[in-house]
Amino acid sequence: MTTKDSENEIYNSLLQVILPEDIFKYFEIIKIDVDNKTLNVYLDEIDIKPKEYEGEKLTSKGFHASAVIQDFPIRERTVMLHVRRRRWLVESTGKVVSRDWNVVAEGTRNTKGFASFLKELFGQSPDKWQKS
Repeated sequence: MTTKDSENEIYNSLLQVILPEDIFKYFEIIKIDVDNKTLNVYLDEIDIKPKEYEGEKLTSKGFHASAVIQDFPIRERTVMLHVRRRRWLVESTGKVVSRDWNVVAEGTRNTKGFASFLKELFGQSPDKWQKS
């Protein structure tokens, strides 16, 4: 095992304690990149079919484009979650479906917890901040 692999295992274990535990019911960490300013966590949705389509035959059709969501900073590093959601084809209808996720604060690219924290701290959510 290389030093980089060992380091990623440590980050992976730490992230499983820091990030909401529900994330790990549906997503797996694919990759972690760390530099002096940013922690990038790449998450792919696990191939668990949505409950509302349990009776249907579904075929995995890969992933949507990655969405980037900002979460709470860790040790002065910006935390960016790169999330890829799955797509499935409903064989009987030809319709492509995905699980409905409600983890991003509306109007932002921040997790709900982080957006609420910033709103409480500054009186408004990050999407309302004006650039100087």
